[in-house]
Amino acid sequence: MADLVNLTIDERPVTATAGSLVIETVKKLGGEVPSFCYYPGLSLQAACRMCVVEIEKMPKLQTACTTVVSEGMIVRTETEKIAQARKSALEFLLTNHPLDCPVCDKGGECELQDMVFRYGASESRFAEEKNHVEEKQFSPLVFFDAPRCILCYRCIRVCDEAMDVNALGIAFRGAHSEIIPNQDEKLECEECGMCIDICPVGALTSGPYRYKTRPWEMKYTGTICNHCGDGCKTTLSVRNNEIIRANNRDTSGVNNDFLCIKGRFGWDFVNEERRLTQPLVRQEGQLAASSWDAALGRVAEQLNQIVARHGSNAVGVIGSNHTTNEENYTLQRFARTLLGTNNIDHHRSADFSGLVAALTRAQATDRYATFDDFTQASSVLLIGSNPTDEHPLVAYRIREAVRLRQARLYLINSEEIKLRRQAAIDLKVQTGQEANLVQALANGESSGGKFIEGGEDELNRFREKLAAETDTIIVFGDEIKGEAIEPLVRWGLSMPGRTRFLALADAANSRGAADMGLLPDILPGYQPLNDAAARGKFEKLWGAQLPSQEGLNLRTMAEAIANGNLKALLVFGANPVRSLGLDPAALSRLELLVVADLFRTETAEAAHVVLPAASFAEKEGTVTNTSGEVQRLREALRKPGVKTDLEILTGLARLMGQTWEINTPADALREIVEHVPGYSISLSNLLLGNALPTRPSGTPPPLARPDLVFSSRDTLFTSGTLGRYSWALNAVEEAKQTA
Repeated sequence: MADLVNLTIDERPVTATAGSLVIETVKKLGGEVPSFCYYPGLSLQAACRMCVVEIEKMPKLQTACTTVVSEGMIVRTETEKIAQARKSALEFLLTNHPLDCPVCDKGGECELQDMVFRYGASESRFAEEKNHVEEKQFSPLVFFDAPRCILCYRCIRVCDEAMDVNALGIAFRGAHSEIIPNQDEKLECEECGMCIDICPVGALTSGPYRYKTRPWEMKYTGTICNHCGDGCKTTLSVRNNEIIRANNRDTSGVNNDFLCIKGRFGWDFVNEERRLTQPLVRQEGQLAASSWDAALGRVAEQLNQIVARHGSNAVGVIGSNHTTNEENYTLQRFARTLLGTNNIDHHRSADFSGLVAALTRAQATDRYATFDDFTQASSVLLIGSNPTDEHPLVAYRIREAVRLRQARLYLINSEEIKLRRQAAIDLKVQTGQEANLVQALANGESSGGKFIEGGEDELNRFREKLAAETDTIIVFGDEIKGEAIEPLVRWGLSMPGRTRFLALADAANSRGAADMGLLPDILPGYQPLNDAAARGKFEKLWGAQLPSQEGLNLRTMAEAIANGNLKALLVFGANPVRSLGLDPAALSRLELLVVADLFRTETAEAAHVVLPAASFAEKEGTVTNTSGEVQRLREALRKPGVKTDLEILTGLARLMGQTWEINTPADALREIVEHVPGYSISLSNLLLGNALPTRPSGTPPPLARPDLVFSSRDTLFTSGTLGRYSWALNAVEEAKQTA
């Protein structure tokens, strides 16, 4: 247990952890010491002098952001002397600061503005003309107004320390000091925008948001980013039914204050003019606008006819790893009960079934890692993947663990990834040999050295160092799947201390799609389809007999389309023409192709019926991130003419003669919580905005074929169809360089 010290703060006796700072101790008491340069988790700067406090027996005021608590210390945070010092500090900060609060984007949210209201500094003794520098555009997303800058250095430190990018620096001296980018007058970085949100004033501002509105004119909705699988919380700011910006300044969510470029700027596809807002039905070879009633009526009628003529196995369903748990659960129920088929799958980018089966057999279903676990781990073992590009929050958490808690990072990777800079030991493995190396490590074989640079000696050193760790998180990408997962789990559990596992999947609800049974051989909660008891439970719940025959997966569906055995295909939120390489000409031979999506994708262009779907910002529900934490999606706006996937499915069910008790996301969620193994979560905690871990267990069948699990290898600036329709993701120079 950490040592404690006793001190007095503002006449109150306090017990605090030895080594903690005065500013943090006051905050834990519910008080406040104002500061500009201090920011939790960053190095100490002591530049602004706003956090000065009186400490008994010290002749001068001390900065609370650098003073460590000690036994018997007596601290005062609000006295006349302190107020005068803070007022003087503000007077200096306002020397060259422009008085443009009415037009500044930070107006109403500005820390400097708040402090001036609080401490005065209404008059200045500086009569000289203010220094002025023209506003600069560092990138399409980041603008800089030097006269507003108060030189707190937060932007430089967050870019250097938290992001490990080093894109900003300081030029000149004294009153002429100025923040500058790393490439002449342009930024070359990850364009995360952390510098914008961390800026206490309006010096660094957002390109998409600048001069558009005022903070009090917007409606704020906290929801979950719809891009990668990390599940970062983002607060959407909406005015006139249009998203204006996104941030997470309240530091809630699994990501605290972190957002990458996708979370902070990549929401603009929701506002895109090319969004589908009216159903399209193919008439005389062309897609033409139709009504919802006519479009859904045609789909229901043709599905009934095709099932009657060709049987249930002539219909296939492809779901999405972006839609909600409630929609995915309802979609697989729709396929199995109304269509009578298990021909249902989605793009899998991680083998969650294999991980669940391995942990269940090892009786270790408490070993799923969450993002909070990175704050406790002594080490992280990363196998494959490139989290900086594909899972920015995972990379951020790893850097944070190494920087703030001295955790060790062990790498097994064939690529030159950025996280190599933080690695304690880095095994450069031959391309595609990650699984073979893991097998050798699990079996204690030194022959695994043939797969890496450095050979057996380096492998033995790696094994010895890792074996000395006390708390390890094993993170792996799509390189580890199928038969390779079992030895990885066995080896991990043999390590000393507590080992936990995190499989990395691409999209916002990849984990949820698998958990909800969007698979041809697995029911919700990883219950095997061939388990009569599990099948009977859902038959009783849904009041319908379920097909017992294993269905077609993505690959075999593609083969069935090519050879004419599949007559109808329903595609919800996916684009198999691009992701699977399906031939549009083969799709044209289907009797019915229905696509529900946001845009006219390549698959939609071949469809007989296209249904305009709602985006993540236009629906309620839940998603499960790649670490298995369930979070709530909240509706921020609704574009006229679109429907959620749940509304589409329940509408089709009614037209096909089935009345369901599921009509809303809340109805579906209650059923999930009650009947899906691993999802017994607290609904009240979920409504409060918490991320709730799931602990699925089961023995699903092994992966049918390795090519069913594959990552799209998105970069920071790509995100499938959504990324293609995001101006922000495509506008930055870095995106063009990686294209």
